[in-house]
Amino acid sequence: MDPDLSDLTEQIALDPSQFIGIPLALVGAVFLSLGAQFQHRGVVKVEARTVDSLGKGLNGRQLALLLARPSWVLGTLMLGLAIVFQLSSLYFAPIIVVQPLGAIALVITAIVNSRVANVRLNRKTISAIAMCVGGVFLFVGVAAFTAVDKPVTDAQLITILVILAAVLVAAGVAFVLFRRSIRAIFYVILAGVLYGFVATLAKVVLGRIEQGEFEWLTLLCVIGLLAATALGAYFVQNAHASGPPDLVIAGLTVVDPIVAVVIGIVVLGEASQAPWWAIGVFVLAGVIAVWGVFQLARNHPQTRV
Repeated sequence: MDPDLSDLTEQIALDPSQFIGIPLALVGAVFLSLGAQFQHRGVVKVEARTVDSLGKGLNGRQLALLLARPSWVLGTLMLGLAIVFQLSSLYFAPIIVVQPLGAIALVITAIVNSRVANVRLNRKTISAIAMCVGGVFLFVGVAAFTAVDKPVTDAQLITILVILAAVLVAAGVAFVLFRRSIRAIFYVILAGVLYGFVATLAKVVLGRIEQGEFEWLTLLCVIGLLAATALGAYFVQNAHASGPPDLVIAGLTVVDPIVAVVIGIVVLGEASQAPWWAIGVFVLAGVIAVWGVFQLARNHPQTRV
């Protein structure tokens, strides 16, 4: 083998087979984008034909009516496919490599929504989207060559579950106390945080099933995963009711991976082999991406209207 090629191979932390997770994550991002667009259309139509609940949360009747909207059902099926591809990508590669790739869905959603809603994206909105995607891909570019996939210990898993329980309680309390003054960005951030835990727990469950270790702790993971998914899905529908679909996707594809990545780095040690400068890049990229989400919420034409 050529010496230069051998040196490059040694620098790559991922096994070649783990790179399969990257195209799977990209396909999932496409389904995520289209699914969000169809779900948004269904939510908007249901809310327009019922009592306004903007800032108060969709009620039970509205949630039931969503099941009768073909666009919402189609969008939900597409999101289901997105989850399948996301789980497949997590099976092959570390969280901090494939989870942030969902940001490509933001670009697709922004383009599709601007055509469907006949809304021209202004310069500040385009800049915000560029910040979101640029920050995420800067992160992935470094993570792909420094991340390592490690088995999750019982102690690490218990830590994740305790943090998730605290987040679920805090999210529920915040929603009950402030639901009448909540804006789309609140729903987006909370949904993104919850889905970050969903991605982490899904990877853990997949790993334990593969190893034949389905015991009480794995069962708790499944329960936590389902609880976070259900509450996150409710927040997503409310975000659709009070904000444009590309803002919703921005939160899910930026906040979600950042939470999953922080767990991967701090709790799971997936960046244990990363050089000091890589950690600095991770922080900088995360700040850029999150700032982009807030700028998108502030400057998007549909949000301002």
